[in-house]
Amino acid sequence: MRAGDPGELSGDYDWAGRPRHIRVKAPGKINASFKVGPLRADGYHSVASTYLAVSLYEEVTATAKPGTPASEVTVSISKDSSLAPHLLAGIPLDGSNLAVRAARLVADISEHACGVHLEISKHVPIAGGMGGGSADAAAALVACDALWHAGLSREELALLGAELGADVPFALLGGAAVGLGVGDKLTAALAPEPLHWVLVFSDDGLSTPVVYGTLDGLRAGVDVAEPAGVDPLILAALRAGDAALLAPCLGNDLQAAALSLAPGLATVLQAGIAAGALTAMVSGSGPTVAMLAAHGRHASDVVAELTAAGYDALAVEGPVHGAHRVFDA
Repeated sequence: MRAGDPGELSGDYDWAGRPRHIRVKAPGKINASFKVGPLRADGYHSVASTYLAVSLYEEVTATAKPGTPASEVTVSISKDSSLAPHLLAGIPLDGSNLAVRAARLVADISEHACGVHLEISKHVPIAGGMGGGSADAAAALVACDALWHAGLSREELALLGAELGADVPFALLGGAAVGLGVGDKLTAALAPEPLHWVLVFSDDGLSTPVVYGTLDGLRAGVDVAEPAGVDPLILAALRAGDAALLAPCLGNDLQAAALSLAPGLATVLQAGIAAGALTAMVSGSGPTVAMLAAHGRHASDVVAELTAAGYDALAVEGPVHGAHRVFDA
C-alpha cells in the first residue's frame, strides 16, 4: 500500500502521507523526603519517599519508520537540548538507552508496531538525582503507545515502566506521591497548590549505585530500621500548599553520602540558605540541590542571588502532571 492511501492514514502515516510522529513531555522529580533502609539480600534498599514532579521536562518525539521491523528502534539527542555538550555526549544511543528499552517493551505487546526513531530533548540533569532517564522512558512509553494505537492504560504502562526502573512509574503518574518498596509502590498524595523550588545544577553527575554504596559504608555497624512510611506532616503541608510548614520536614538519607562524594555540595547548600531559601537539600542521589521558596517571586529572588554568585540556578514549581502528549500548534 502506498504512503497516503486511506488505509494507511490511521496507521504509520499522517493525513499528508508523512510518517506519523508523537511528541511527549515527562517531568523530572525531586524527593521532598527520602528514607533509606538497610541493604537487602537482593541488592536493593527499601525506601519511603515523597516524590514531587516539577516543571523541568524531558521531551521525546517518536517517529514511525514504516516498513521496518518493530525491533528497529533508533535514538538521537535533539539540538534543542539545554544540557552541556560534554554531558550529552555520554548518553548511550544503543539498546541500553532507557527510552529504547521502553519502546521495545511496547512493541512486544503491540499488534501494529513498526520501527521507530526516538529524538530526545534533554533538559533534566544527567545523573543529577532528578530521574531524567526515567522521564525519557516514561515519555517513550506514552509516545509509542499512541503511535502504534496499542491502547494501553496508564496502569499498564506503569507496569511496563517498573521493569525499567523504580522512578519510571512516577514519571508517568506525576503530581505528588508516596513511594514505598524500592520506590515503585506509589500512592498519590493530594497537593492541589504548586510549591516553588529553586534547583542548582552541578557540572558533573553522581552515580546512584555509588551513592547508595557510600551510604551503606557510612552506616556500617549501625542498626538501620526499615522505613515504614513518610512523615504525616509532609502530607499535611502538601495538602495545604504550605511551604513554611513543609520546610522543616524535608530530609534525605542519601545527602550524607552525596556530600561525602562531592564535598562542594555543602557550599551550595549554605549558599541557598544565605540567598534566602527556606531550606535546601540534595535531591535524591544528587548532585542537584533543591531549595524551597515561599512563593514564585521569592524563588525568582533566590535564583537572582545564586546566579549573581556564579551558580547555575533555575526556578521550578511542582507538583505538575506526569508524561503527556504535546500537540503541535
